[in-house]
Amino acid sequence: QVQPVESGGGLVQAGGSLTLSCSVSGGTFVGDDMVAWYRQAPGKEREVIATITWDDGSRHYTDSMRGRFTIYRNYHENRAFLHMNGLKFEDTAIYYCSVKRDSVVYWGQGTQVTVSS
Repeated sequence: QVQPVESGGGLVQAGGSLTLSCSVSGGTFVGDDMVAWYRQAPGKEREVIATITWDDGSRHYTDSMRGRFTIYRNYHENRAFLHMNGLKFEDTAIYYCSVKRDSVVYWGQGTQVTVSS
């Protein structure tokens, strides 16, 4: 069982920055795990922001998210991150980390990001 755990959410003013962190509770990221960040705003569907492959660090972004969001991982800390800058009110959402391992996707509980205008 893989249990992603997110942290780093909170309240931030519009224009500010925030970095979210994802780790695996009681375990580690391994090999070709694919880590993804998603978000779900109130009344909207969950949408993917970016993905990163653990072993080689290759990254992909949803086009609409490119530019203000950066996904990266720290191999030695065993954490994946999502750095967000230029935050807007409409970025308010619950942000989720997921880990795809052996064709199974595991989800974290999410962390709330609230951007005040």
